[in-house]
Amino acid sequence: MTAEVRRAAQILRAGGLVAFPTETVYGLGADASSEKAVARLYAVKRRPADHPVIVHFASAKAAFLWAREIPDGAHPLAKKFWPGPLTLILKRSALAKDFVTGGQDTVGLRVPSHPVAQQLLKEFAGAIAAPSANRFGMISPTTPAHVREDLGKDADLVLEGGPSEVGIESTIVDLSGATPVLLRPGRISKQDLESVIGKIGERTASSPRHSGGLERHYAPRTPARMVPSHALDKEISKGKSVAVLAFSRPDERVDFWLRMPREPRAYAQKLYAALRELDSADCEQILVEAPPDAPEWDAVRDRLKRACEQG
Repeated sequence: MTAEVRRAAQILRAGGLVAFPTETVYGLGADASSEKAVARLYAVKRRPADHPVIVHFASAKAAFLWAREIPDGAHPLAKKFWPGPLTLILKRSALAKDFVTGGQDTVGLRVPSHPVAQQLLKEFAGAIAAPSANRFGMISPTTPAHVREDLGKDADLVLEGGPSEVGIESTIVDLSGATPVLLRPGRISKQDLESVIGKIGERTASSPRHSGGLERHYAPRTPARMVPSHALDKEISKGKSVAVLAFSRPDERVDFWLRMPREPRAYAQKLYAALRELDSADCEQILVEAPPDAPEWDAVRDRLKRACEQG
């Protein structure tokens, strides 16, 4: 256990905020049992009060104490994917208060796999509420530098942990109803989940509010548009000052062009850092070449749809 991790746990116990690495993105953590600490977390994030946060634990045993009902699918999913990039939505126990659930009767639980996150959770010996360590609705951070750039001194400590391995947020599965529902795709795919618990339903209007569920999210400050591959040349030809994120080789007409991997996991790992770089290019618009319409790209497409303006 490093001295920095011990210091981070002390800060959390005192009601402070600690940014820490997870395998998905960097999180901004607060003591999930402290209303005052979580209120400060929401204020720093500029997060709407009714938008719930995911609560992080060192183990499935600790996580399930925050649920009053453990449905059949919960234990198999936890055994298969925890620690890892999966959040389970369950009916909350008395430990999960309104200030972390957004006033809902459900709570999001996760056991991260990053070694620094695990060290912190074990040293803190409690539950840590931790949305992404950035202002609400903006691009999630995948390095400590991103956190410092976004939050400045609003985080009392930033734990180092290198670039995020996954690069996009956790898969979220709602187990609070009669049928499991995929609320947010991620590294763990719908097919991965169904191989463990069978058929998974689609999100509906009555599904719980959850992290990353708004239409506009993960967004750069520069207006961004996702365009089909065949339309990219036409958009570039309009003569606007554009920055481009694409699979193809750079076009000489474009000053700022980032070429992305054609493998979905590698693309996801680089996505947020790439969007941040394009956002800093001081262009009028960001053009994103649409990824393939295939199941393995679902998580990337979800993030891009929310980051880009529609129409």
